Amino acid sequence: MTELMRPHAEQEHADELAALVRVDDRPRPPSWRLSPWAVVTYVLGGTLDDGTVITPKYVGSRRLVETAVATLATDRALLLLGVPGTAKSWLSEHLAAAISGSSTLLVQGTAGTPEEAVRYGWNYARLIAEGPSRAALVPSPVMVAMETGGIARIEELTRMPSDVQDALITVLSEKSLPIPELGSEVQATRGFNVIATANDRDRGVNELSSALRRRFNTVVLPVPATAEEEVRIVTRRVAELGRSLELPPADGAEAEIRRVVTVFRELRRGVTEDGKTSLKIPSGTLSTAEAISVVTNGLALASHFGDGVLRAGDVAAGIVGSVVKDPVADATLWQEYLETVVRERRDWKDFYRAARDEDR
Repeated sequence: MTELMRPHAEQEHADELAALVRVDDRPRPPSWRLSPWAVVTYVLGGTLDDGTVITPKYVGSRRLVETAVATLATDRALLLLGVPGTAKSWLSEHLAAAISGSSTLLVQGTAGTPEEAVRYGWNYARLIAEGPSRAALVPSPVMVAMETGGIARIEELTRMPSDVQDALITVLSEKSLPIPELGSEVQATRGFNVIATANDRDRGVNELSSALRRRFNTVVLPVPATAEEEVRIVTRRVAELGRSLELPPADGAEAEIRRVVTVFRELRRGVTEDGKTSLKIPSGTLSTAEAISVVTNGLALASHFGDGVLRAGDVAAGIVGSVVKDPVADATLWQEYLETVVRERRDWKDFYRAARDEDR
């Protein structure tokens, strides 16, 4: 059997979802596989009455997740907003998996996303041969979700052209999708809804119209509030990715994860942990997702080209690559950070030397 590199959420966590179905005796909205309480438990983790342990999928405010789930139980669509790397897509996938059993009804927003990706397209061979017919129509993920009472996901909504965005207005307000070529329409089955994501850095690229924004309830996903929280997120995701990539567990990972998180948080906030030194903020986002990538790459280096111990040199290159996006401005502020902050930390001498070597 072929092993998948990255199973969908409903595949990877099928046992947990099945366990929740067995014990979930609370009211469920139409077409939902689980009650809102069970969906929140699946996302945030917990232990069921039968002893089944549900692993956390998202680390953050419970109230925030409850608000997102409650929104999807109404006729309002959900917009997850935040800076890059705040787990918007991750949360969207797991919400869809828990609610409708499928996270694959996905529209990826880009500058070139056509209206057909939101509405429908045509099989042109059949269209030419037979003329307009339902058999010649190619439904979009949104149309499929409407017909099945499922959840459609739209990634990077603000990257899509404004006219494509506005194709959603009728869908979200009237819960119907006209098909004028056939003189008919698709009406949404109860349970249908949309989860869209957008990042703060894209505001103004294709700003949502006021008419469309009113159709969404916006939930802002923040960066992790504390260093400890971010360390837990990175540690958990690195462990999951390590198992998926069959990387042997590396000694010393916890110390280096904490160091990577410290560097990212200080430069992201523009001040050191003790609040004594102000720092210039680099042009990159330095997100939690990037921290996970830096550590995972370091694990691969330690495992395949080192002695299995994750060291400063294994993560230094990834950190420098994440910080220095602008070869002029970012390189200067990185050098300042190394000389004024890193160099002065007694237990960071190894990282200082490794980072200096990467710059040469």
